[in-house]
Amino acid sequence: MKTLEEILVVESTECEFKETLETKKVKDWLKTISAFANSAGGTMFFGIADDKTVKGLADAQRDSEIISNLIKTRITPLPEFTLTPFRVEGKDVLAVNVPCGNAPPYFYQADGAMMAYVRIGNESNPAPAHRLKELVLKGMNLQFDSLPTTHKQTDLTFATFEAEYKKIRKKAIVPKEYISFGMSKTDGSLTYAGLLFADECPLLQSRVFCTRWNGLTKGSVGDDAIDSEEFEGDIISLLKNSHNFVRLNSKERWKKMSDHRINKPDYAERAVFEALANALMHRDYSVAGSEVHVDMYDDRLDIYSPGGMVDGSLIQNLNIEEVPSIRRNPTIADVFHRLDFVERKGSGLKKIHIETSHLHGYTDDYAPRFVSTPSAFHVILKNMNYSSHSQKDIENVSMDVPMENQRLNTLLESIRENPTLTRVALAQMMCVTEKTIQRDLEILKKSGTIKRVGGNRYGRWEVQCD
Repeated sequence: MKTLEEILVVESTECEFKETLETKKVKDWLKTISAFANSAGGTMFFGIADDKTVKGLADAQRDSEIISNLIKTRITPLPEFTLTPFRVEGKDVLAVNVPCGNAPPYFYQADGAMMAYVRIGNESNPAPAHRLKELVLKGMNLQFDSLPTTHKQTDLTFATFEAEYKKIRKKAIVPKEYISFGMSKTDGSLTYAGLLFADECPLLQSRVFCTRWNGLTKGSVGDDAIDSEEFEGDIISLLKNSHNFVRLNSKERWKKMSDHRINKPDYAERAVFEALANALMHRDYSVAGSEVHVDMYDDRLDIYSPGGMVDGSLIQNLNIEEVPSIRRNPTIADVFHRLDFVERKGSGLKKIHIETSHLHGYTDDYAPRFVSTPSAFHVILKNMNYSSHSQKDIENVSMDVPMENQRLNTLLESIRENPTLTRVALAQMMCVTEKTIQRDLEILKKSGTIKRVGGNRYGRWEVQCD
């Protein structure tokens, strides 16, 4: 005779318990059958209370027939399910296992109405509009990024994509490859994936909001952020610009040894790039008015993307070594692989962890955190150099000026190399706005680090601290 613990381990990590079979309130448990099929699957146990106390069923055979009949008549399309009887502590228990379905959405129907449910935490709730749309596409064996748009390939340019492709593949892309890559259809219309790689991508949700906050929470020190940028346009530029924002707002400390120096960056650069690529590659683009957010705090970097796990599971409840590779946007993922941005085998989260673990001074306390909800995904990287210890324990910082913002160092080096650079040119080089460059130049001028000689148009910069 199996114990309850053995049954739970074998059956499912997602469980629901019912002390008795409710025949007058069937919606209470049938909606969970719908939710299991529309999400990551699960098992419902009849004859066990919520506290896992075994109560048993008076007539397990009769209840088994009722359960089977109600699933067949009230859930459409009919999901796969198995009914298994158990004897636990001398009492009869029924387990209804429902795997993740291949033909969603699965609706509960009664009184002429139909409703699809999904699992949100440990509850079964009506599927929100964007999740229902995703389920419909999955049931049709389609993904949002493969759907055609009203935009024609000939109406837009792809200079950034084509340049990146030629740099990596050592050859120019030919027109027919846009079709084979899934970026356009045979009639010349772009798919949503193709639209996201266009230079002037008109899709509103193709944006990344980056903010460097002062402190450990938003607005915790003063009213304004230290730095902020809003990027929009093609997905390659979004990836590179947001990665550059993190790099410019990070520091690299160093520790001097007897015969060498140990570099100690805030974050593993490849881990940051991988996290940003995953956010842009796997986010839910069907949610209008949404965007990826990159929030930098003193102690951490938080990368948020719209859309949870494709199968509805919660990443924090899973072992990242065993997370199945289910891609929300397979066309985008395939193109990213062709550009060598990511690997094809779906090892992104593992790679983020490995790259971070290679940093000097790493312990498990600095391990990346992955958190998801049904509508969001967060990658949280710990700042390896954040410390609450006294000043004497803090390593030297590789700064050429007494300022914490690494972007100011980059700006200063650019001016040293070419003193005639204008604000416009500097903004383009550093992938920031002219307003940001103007603000940084004022900081450098007020600190006495640089001064302007001549007018705005034909003048030049002079570095005062060389």
